[in-house]
Amino acid sequence: MESRTLIKEVLTTPPSGQEMTVMGWVRTFRNNQFIALNDGSTLDNLQVVVDYESMDSEMLKKITTGAALKAVGQLIESQGKGQAVEIKADNIHIYGEADPEKYPLQPKRHSLEFLREISHLRFRTNTFGTVFRIRHALSFAIHEFFNKKGYFYIHSPIITGSDAEGAGEMFQVTTLDMDNVPKTEDGQVDYKEDFFDKATNLTVSGQLEAELAALALGQVYTFGPTFRAENSNTSRHLAEFWMIEPEVAFADITDNMDLAEEMLKYTINYLLEHNLKDIQFLENRLIQEEKSKPQHERSPMPLIEKLKFCTENEFVRITYTEAIRILRNSKPNKKKKFQFVIDEWGADLQSEHERYLVEKHFKKPVILVDYPKEIKSFYMRLNEDDKTVGAMDILFPGIGEIVGGSQREERYDVLLKRMEEMDIPVEEMQWFLDTRRFGSCPHAGFGLGFERLMMFVTGMSNIRDVIPFPRYPGNA
Repeated sequence: MESRTLIKEVLTTPPSGQEMTVMGWVRTFRNNQFIALNDGSTLDNLQVVVDYESMDSEMLKKITTGAALKAVGQLIESQGKGQAVEIKADNIHIYGEADPEKYPLQPKRHSLEFLREISHLRFRTNTFGTVFRIRHALSFAIHEFFNKKGYFYIHSPIITGSDAEGAGEMFQVTTLDMDNVPKTEDGQVDYKEDFFDKATNLTVSGQLEAELAALALGQVYTFGPTFRAENSNTSRHLAEFWMIEPEVAFADITDNMDLAEEMLKYTINYLLEHNLKDIQFLENRLIQEEKSKPQHERSPMPLIEKLKFCTENEFVRITYTEAIRILRNSKPNKKKKFQFVIDEWGADLQSEHERYLVEKHFKKPVILVDYPKEIKSFYMRLNEDDKTVGAMDILFPGIGEIVGGSQREERYDVLLKRMEEMDIPVEEMQWFLDTRRFGSCPHAGFGLGFERLMMFVTGMSNIRDVIPFPRYPGNA
């Protein structure tokens, strides 16, 4: 193929009549003369002007929305409004036609529900082109942040014999013949006949493996797919999603909070610097979409303002106990406006409580720390009060919890006791306990659901719209 210039570059090139070759997909073709061409490199289209009198009329009929083509011509200053430059085409070549009677993405507004049904084509819309350019940039920013700080990227296993923390229902992995499952003498499935000689599943978290690496390499992070086999048909749940999980040796809960706040601010600032046009498009889209909604269902603030709210404010840090006191004394709680009324210490906070703290009470992002041990995982470090653990959650506007983490329990005896209290299979976890037997040290880490962060930075209200091919009950 002959080389082409990306439309993103063409649009910023000073025009001097130089010849350029562009390739892309037709968005619109007006008056048999003006092609709006897009190649995915940018939200903006390039106008290609066709001299229809000198072009083959049969070829012109094939220039329809969705068709792929090459245009060769001179880059000139645009004569019309809406663009600075355009290409005056000398030659057009059609690579692939798109029958307008059958092509489902005609130039009109399509609902997100409709586009989910044709996820193989939705990349071609402005909305999803924008979302997935942002997804790339956000991924890159996360890797760049950790790389600059000297972290090592660890690939934790996708197939595992551990259920991490009992974080959810798991997808089983097997090569056994489902029509003739081998059984043991007592009628159980004989996993000795299976590929791994044991029951295995798709991972729910890379955290425990990251801990193993951190206790040798110092500071590491995982960024990979995780799985939950929960029958949750909601706008916030996926069966397959991506997680970022850093683990740091010689770090406590304060270091952990510092790292998470710094990472969130860095990545959001990266998007505001490099993807502002895409974010502006999504902000305008969200404003139009929410006009028909009642005021209480609309976003708490416009998208860009919401992102700057998180980058320009110091995160408020309070204990869970203090948060309970604020919530119990709040007007919505006293007037029973909360769906889940806060009565006593020990309650598991819901999204409505988290959003109240961020949006109404503090008007800043909030980090809650020192949760009751009963509502947190076995590996979180027990505090001196024997009632709370060194766990922290970061709360953002419009979404509630976006990060969850903790200082890990490095004391062997305490960890063993916690595992026994919470019915964690000690025998199966000897490999994990070894890190507390040999050269243990204070360490900490957190987990961030990448799609949850994507929802936040794009303003998209359904998690199925921020991952290319969503997996959820009944859909793979």
